[in-house]
Amino acid sequence: MKPPRHLSSTAGGRDRRKSSRRSKKGSGSGETHPSRDGVILYGWHTVKAALENPQRRIRRLLATENAARRLADEGVPLRVAIEPVRPEMIARRLSPDAVHNGVLAEADPLPSPGLDEIATGDLMLVLDQITDPHNVGAILRTAAAFDVGAVLTTARHSPQASGALAKSASGALEYVPLITVQNLARAIAQLREGGFLVIGLDSSGENDLADTAVRAPLALILGAEGKGLRQLTRASADCLARLELPGRIKSLNVSNAAALALYIARKRLVEPA
Repeated sequence: MKPPRHLSSTAGGRDRRKSSRRSKKGSGSGETHPSRDGVILYGWHTVKAALENPQRRIRRLLATENAARRLADEGVPLRVAIEPVRPEMIARRLSPDAVHNGVLAEADPLPSPGLDEIATGDLMLVLDQITDPHNVGAILRTAAAFDVGAVLTTARHSPQASGALAKSASGALEYVPLITVQNLARAIAQLREGGFLVIGLDSSGENDLADTAVRAPLALILGAEGKGLRQLTRASADCLARLELPGRIKSLNVSNAAALALYIARKRLVEPA
């Protein structure tokens, strides 16, 4: 089944305008932002992917001698001049545990597209108030590995697409569109109207995801650790499914659950009917 070509713009434009005005604080990553509207990106894969993304506007690029040499050796396009620095100058701008690999960029945030603006593909992820930047970054990295068309999250109760999130995503922030919406239930309704089968992952699901009938296009909803899916989110899905685990521990970190769910979904979507 081909992915839908058009989705209603009801949640797109309005949500995009509101999300651009939301606070940039509270990312939990400890980095110093260049300005209210800018973002900090650090780490080799993160900065390299940003430099290679023509949609990402780079304001400043700080690099150690070794990192600058590596950028040149790998032919990474430089759209701004490198400002040579010592490693400790970068470290001072980040949290103590941040691994920067000798490179840091100040950049504009990527625009948050509306549901009507992107080619969503046959598989999509929806995040219900997952707030930890490391988890969201790891989910984005997994989403890029499994060719997910987009990741949808809430404008509130979600981390800023910068710093620790971008580092955990290891460049995937530049590859997978991140859509932010004000009203998740309304956005899920849009997906269903656009032809998506929407499955919420929840321990109360009647069937294992591996045994649940799936079809493309498919959207999987993941909830925050501990809280799970909110009641309205569960009610908005077409059905609920669980991840059946054989061991004594029956729950996974949400980023690990995303990887397992995407493996199952992707494998089943490519299987012949």
